[in-house]
Amino acid sequence: MNQIDLKDRVAVITGGAQGIGHAAAERMLRSGASVVLWDIDAARLAQAESTLGALGPVRTAIVELSLEADIAAATQAAVTAFGRIDILVNNAGITGGNAPTWELAPEVWRRVIEVNLVGPYLTCRAVVPQMVRQGYGRIVNIASVAGKEGNPNASHYSASKAGLIALTKSLAKELATKGVLVNAITPAAAKTAIFDSMTPQHIEFMLGKIPMARFLEVGEAAAMIAWLASEECSFSTGAVFDLSGGRATY
Repeated sequence: MNQIDLKDRVAVITGGAQGIGHAAAERMLRSGASVVLWDIDAARLAQAESTLGALGPVRTAIVELSLEADIAAATQAAVTAFGRIDILVNNAGITGGNAPTWELAPEVWRRVIEVNLVGPYLTCRAVVPQMVRQGYGRIVNIASVAGKEGNPNASHYSASKAGLIALTKSLAKELATKGVLVNAITPAAAKTAIFDSMTPQHIEFMLGKIPMARFLEVGEAAAMIAWLASEECSFSTGAVFDLSGGRATY
């Protein structure tokens, strides 16, 4: 494993109790960072804190990403505990199941947009002022190749991730002279708990689209996230980095 220098950096990772978020937290801790995990799942949060705590400073907060009050309180708690927030990884996301667009219930469609797109907007709204005051920050948004291509039977998820890509580009331009860089990654599917909400047919569809004929490993995503979160990433902002095993066509 290449060593990425995140010494003395403080990272907030949403959806950090499992999957890509958990892998990113582990990689950052091994690179010298302190980590704050935000998640809605209290049991998994406690387990992640226990598992990762041996690697370095870890704090957790139960956060509902559609609630401004939850995000504001968690942001203040992180700053109080560590004095700063250097890194924000917007990783939390849901699929909302699979169905043709006209068969998806409006409340399901809205919930996916709330968590996957409105949530990152709210976290950025809360954390960016702190980063601007510091004159330094790195934001990494976990989008999806679905946001580039539009997966059938996943219009809500695809639309939310396309919106996250656009949010990345807009915010990056706004912050380009303030020492705060904003980038996104667009992974193909990784075998995480998010698969539990997908149909077997949809999982097979995704696998069939990947030229490397395998799913993403969470450690591969964590490696790219850690570099994008580092000071060494100094002239990339508003960029979208592919992690699709050759699937992406642009």
